[in-house]
Amino acid sequence: MKSIILSSKLIIVLFSALVISAFSCGNSGSTGSSNKDSSQTAANTPPPQKKASISSLLTEQQFNELFPQRDKFYTYAAFVKAADELGQISIKVTRRALSVYQYIRTDKKTGKPQIVRQDPDWNENWAKQKPDSTFAVDYGNFCSQFGAEANKKELAAFFAHIAHETRHGENATYTDGLMLIHESNTALTYIAESDEYPPVAGKKYYGRGPMQLSYNGNYGLASNCIFGDPKILLNNPDLVETDPVVAFKAAIYFWMTPETHKPSAHDVMTGKWQPNAVDKAKGRTPGFGMTINIVNGEVECNKGDNMYNMNDRIGFYQFFLKKMGLTDANCACSCGKMEPYKY
Repeated sequence: MKSIILSSKLIIVLFSALVISAFSCGNSGSTGSSNKDSSQTAANTPPPQKKASISSLLTEQQFNELFPQRDKFYTYAAFVKAADELGQISIKVTRRALSVYQYIRTDKKTGKPQIVRQDPDWNENWAKQKPDSTFAVDYGNFCSQFGAEANKKELAAFFAHIAHETRHGENATYTDGLMLIHESNTALTYIAESDEYPPVAGKKYYGRGPMQLSYNGNYGLASNCIFGDPKILLNNPDLVETDPVVAFKAAIYFWMTPETHKPSAHDVMTGKWQPNAVDKAKGRTPGFGMTINIVNGEVECNKGDNMYNMNDRIGFYQFFLKKMGLTDANCACSCGKMEPYKY
């Protein structure tokens, strides 16, 4: 289990603060000249439905049945609260030149936008020479953007990944998810150089929570999106393993937020992402397998169909679908022939 978690996290956040350059990932909110090579939004994406609360998709009894061996840290109430509270937040990220950024975070309850990051060179003339590139993330779309079946299918996929990341039991039972709060080896610091999100002396940024959030760069960026202040999690990364609401928020943040040149897992599972010519040449196709590529592609993808970790995620997905009364006939679950992204 140690090797599964550590390898996953090395891929998820090894890029540290590089996640902020997610402008060619096919996110439907993207604009600007840098999107010339980006994936296109699906033409047949179903029209958005009235957003549903997580609590309307899944009862506490159902949650408990899906995670019967879970640690008491992970509660249904914390999950619902995390989704509801983070759902009140949206972010708009704008890039100038190659690496000059502005983050605007909006609390939808007040409608008040707040600049939570603006790089020192933002107003330099050289940075303004080319058109800005922008993408937006509405965290309220988590498992709530379309109809009930589509939302539940996305929830099953999300649960599959957090279950695999935190499992600690018998192989192929699929009842042992949400058992680990942090990775086994807490001696590792997971510190990488970052001008935007520098580590705090004495703090460790090892994998914590349902998605095993790791590295100071990802803690800082997650904190910026979740709280509007990068210092909260940089100064106190233990919040992700001591506050269950924060832990689930960190997992939802990862699920919803595009990375360097990848789509978000949310956009894949909702059909908003479609592969461009480069993606097609590399075997990347819509479906659950693509979410594995996003989460841990370099370790688990393009290695054939007998890769244990990949198959464990697939097994969890199919298990949760069945428990929810769903099927995914066109699953495209495997990433065995799908080339991973390079950082």
